[in-house]
Amino acid sequence: MSDPRPSAVLRGAVDLSSLRSRPAAPASADAPTPGAVPPLVFDVTDDTFPQVLELSRTVPVVIDLWAEWCGPCTQLSPILEKVVLEARGRLVLAKVDVDANPQLTQAFRAQSIPMVVALVAGQPVPLFTGAVPEQQVREVFAQLLQLAAQQGVTGSVPVEGQDAEASDDSETPLPPHHQDAYDAIEEGDYARAITAYEAALAENPRDDDARAGLGQVRLLDRVQGLDLQAARDAAAAAPLDPDAQFAVADLDLAGGHVDDAFGRLLDLFAALPEGE
Repeated sequence: MSDPRPSAVLRGAVDLSSLRSRPAAPASADAPTPGAVPPLVFDVTDDTFPQVLELSRTVPVVIDLWAEWCGPCTQLSPILEKVVLEARGRLVLAKVDVDANPQLTQAFRAQSIPMVVALVAGQPVPLFTGAVPEQQVREVFAQLLQLAAQQGVTGSVPVEGQDAEASDDSETPLPPHHQDAYDAIEEGDYARAITAYEAALAENPRDDDARAGLGQVRLLDRVQGLDLQAARDAAAAAPLDPDAQFAVADLDLAGGHVDDAFGRLLDLFAALPEGE
């Protein structure tokens, strides 16, 4: 499947040019060292960021922009670490203290935290802001792995003791319908994921994780294969066409631009004649 959305969404959104050319600096204790096996979770600074950019050509790098004083950050960080560790080396997590790294904070235009973005083949991919539920994190990371595969980034980081830990059944498995949905999302089969979440809700209408997952995967299904620039051109040519405006709003939501999406819809509703 060809999906040009990530590069189109990011155009002009993040400027990493000043950090790409920074001379290599001595790595911190946690930062990935060139030529060495990187840890799955590590801190990154303005100076060590070029190493992270290079690592993203092998494995997708999730960037967690956080601060010690940020309450939602302390809620989200353990979830990010848990899901990344469960990915068994197919993802790594780089943590950026926004107070200590102003250049990275400015480059990612972090207006609020926690803010989570990713790097795939050296290119930034916006994921979400704020503390989100674990199930949503899993779904977003599954989509990230799918995007990385499309870009040819299919490597992994060796995990110490991976064979021994693979037999450890101490992890709590996902409920069957949730696991089916997760597997379907990872394969890009959003219709099957929708069916799985609907089945979970039929069994338990109070399953908030399934409800959140269903909304997310329906959004992914709607934007699958859409071209952002073509959608924007169509919306600009037909400002009162609900279908055209909703398509761009969906793409904005999928790219993490929530305010833009809702602003577009509010403008549409205000402009439509009464009764439509």
